[in-house]
Amino acid sequence: MRMYRIALVSTILIASCKKWSTEKLNLATADVPVATPISDAAPLCGSIKGTMLAGKTYIVGCDVTINAGDTLTIQPGVHINVKNKAGIFVKGSLVSLGTKAQQVFITVDSLRALKNDAPNQDPSHDPAFSGGWAGLYCASTCPMLILKWTHVEYGGSGLSIAQGSIVNQSSGTAFSILFQNPNGIYVMEDSWLYGGVDDPIRISNGKICIMRCTFEKAGIKGGDCLNTKGGTVGDMAYNLFVGIATNGQKASNKGQPVGASQTNIRMWNNTFISCGWRQIQTGRGANINFEEGAKGMAYNNLMVNCKFGLRIVNNPPADTANIRYGNNYEYADSLITANQIYPTNAGLSGGWTIPQETDIPNYHSFLPAGYHFGDTYDGTPVLKANNPLFYNFPLPVPNQVPLYGIQAVNNYDFRLQPGSPAIGKGYTGFTPLAVVPISPTFGVTEITLPGSDIGAFQLNGTGNQHY
Repeated sequence: MRMYRIALVSTILIASCKKWSTEKLNLATADVPVATPISDAAPLCGSIKGTMLAGKTYIVGCDVTINAGDTLTIQPGVHINVKNKAGIFVKGSLVSLGTKAQQVFITVDSLRALKNDAPNQDPSHDPAFSGGWAGLYCASTCPMLILKWTHVEYGGSGLSIAQGSIVNQSSGTAFSILFQNPNGIYVMEDSWLYGGVDDPIRISNGKICIMRCTFEKAGIKGGDCLNTKGGTVGDMAYNLFVGIATNGQKASNKGQPVGASQTNIRMWNNTFISCGWRQIQTGRGANINFEEGAKGMAYNNLMVNCKFGLRIVNNPPADTANIRYGNNYEYADSLITANQIYPTNAGLSGGWTIPQETDIPNYHSFLPAGYHFGDTYDGTPVLKANNPLFYNFPLPVPNQVPLYGIQAVNNYDFRLQPGSPAIGKGYTGFTPLAVVPISPTFGVTEITLPGSDIGAFQLNGTGNQHY
């Protein structure tokens, strides 16, 4: 078996960062004027622009629109309570500048009061999946969506005909966040998404960096948490996914606009917990998925009790010649999961994931002689083996808690204990695509390079900071 790897020198990343800072960041800065304060005295409706001031609470009482050429800047500590299933529609730019000490919330307060993340919640009665507001919808004219230390919660109520017409979407569309400008940038760093009905985040195209975030309870009966489509290019790293309906991260070239780039997503050092179990269609789920002409990378990802392992789909086929992967870690409390560490050809699961020597568990320990990728096999030898040793998460999962019952972070701590078999097993011989500017305001604050420990939390304290 050959290892899918690509060795790139770090100077490529440095050069790309310089290029962004000299050629594009100055343009972005010039396009964003000094904004005027927005009053919190009355609920917001209609067109808005300017600055939501630090520490204030704003009510969105009906649909609000940031017009093309305008910018909404959200300062640290702002709390936005959305009512009446309203939406935030972005034709211009939205820049949310939360900090670790002063986080931004875009939420529905009445649903937050009902939040319950104990295991075994019934999704049909869980407010996380109720769609309390329409969501944050960017039009194809939106040049910039920046979310830093920002919580986006309870979205996906489904667009009305009038709402859909604002951003060229069908009525009933139920995303929490939509981005769709092939020439625009979407940055989401150190942020949270909680709940959602369909695809909580749909990226039809654009340049992206989604890094060090936490995603919980995404999708009620289906939907991919980060669903990237035709022409999307960028990086997804150090993210934590818990209780996602289907895939945590998906790359597809479907819907590629004429002249757009091929979908190309590099995914590294992510952690996935109990994903894929709410998907009602056969053969789908549950952590990383490449399909329909997409290319990219998947290294150093930690997958625990997810319905399937890494999926390289053959119907329609991914761009398998240009996908590199390895050093991925799978733990299974269920034989269903152990039998799908390398997904089979049954149903829609696809079966083009080729075992790698660097995977944990090593495929020699459980795959039969003569195995061909896509074949069925017996995963019993690796059932409940290779505990990654989280700080605070019970493995094996207690018998009274089914795998689908783990849907949120709750009080768990997914950092690695010293002595974890995931420590030092990562591959660092590649670089990010780094297609967005590096900036404390108008880009990603930091692109965290590939880590030597598998998963989103590094033993040295780098990576995901949500603990």
